[in-house]
Amino acid sequence: MMEHPKISPAAGRLGVLLPGMGAVATTTIAGVLLVRRGLATPIGSLTQMNTIRLGRRTENRTPLIKDFIALAELDDIVFGGWDPIPDNAYESAVNAGVLSAQHLDPIRDELSAIAPMPAAFDTEYVTRLDGPNKKTGANKREIAESLREDIRKFKAENECNRLVMVWCGSTEIFLRAGPAHETVESFEKAMEENDPSIAPSMLYAYAALMEGVPYANGAPNLSADFPAFEDYAVENGLPIVGKDFKTGQTLMKTILAPGFKARMLGIHGWFSTNIL
Repeated sequence: MMEHPKISPAAGRLGVLLPGMGAVATTTIAGVLLVRRGLATPIGSLTQMNTIRLGRRTENRTPLIKDFIALAELDDIVFGGWDPIPDNAYESAVNAGVLSAQHLDPIRDELSAIAPMPAAFDTEYVTRLDGPNKKTGANKREIAESLREDIRKFKAENECNRLVMVWCGSTEIFLRAGPAHETVESFEKAMEENDPSIAPSMLYAYAALMEGVPYANGAPNLSADFPAFEDYAVENGLPIVGKDFKTGQTLMKTILAPGFKARMLGIHGWFSTNIL
């Protein structure tokens, strides 16, 4: 009989590191801060609001997921991140315009205290934005090592027991996995040679995995889903997930499209806008 892996209960502080502190990241941070102050309800949160059914339906045992699984409490979460634009989380949230002053003013001090670390960023991969808060180095390997140092420093300064990294940056240009992405060794060599197939998001994923930090990709670009990182993650028991957040118009497309196909309903076009 196959043994199920044992999952240790969450304990201590959880650091959530967010590369890209724009609309998505600051809305997430503000939401958590408001909920834990009792100023908002965690609408849309699977962990905080959804339930799980235990046993037969007639037994009526449906605890909240957060009460069934020993997850981190919202009070135990601390946020950090990187961005080429030096605005703190409050300034960035105001600029994003997703939340109003009604939501942001009560948590202004907490948001203002979250300032982005200098980012691994290159306009060759994201062409529509830029900023002065960027790392420099002789090659991409040096920049990745700087990210690793940021992770270690953040964990120590915030007394975190565990960390997770979630890519919240803009979607990068399309890249295919190639020889540089086959092994960790080939990837490191490619970083040292400033190989153009190594995008900034990959540097974050590399830094996270090398520091033992699970990595989630919230954008559809190539970031961690290639053999070098997948093999390393399996060997070291590190989760890597994600190929887009799919919380808005993309989610609706993936829900509706199979239904249209199943009923053989044709459409002339499909147009939508990502407001974030």
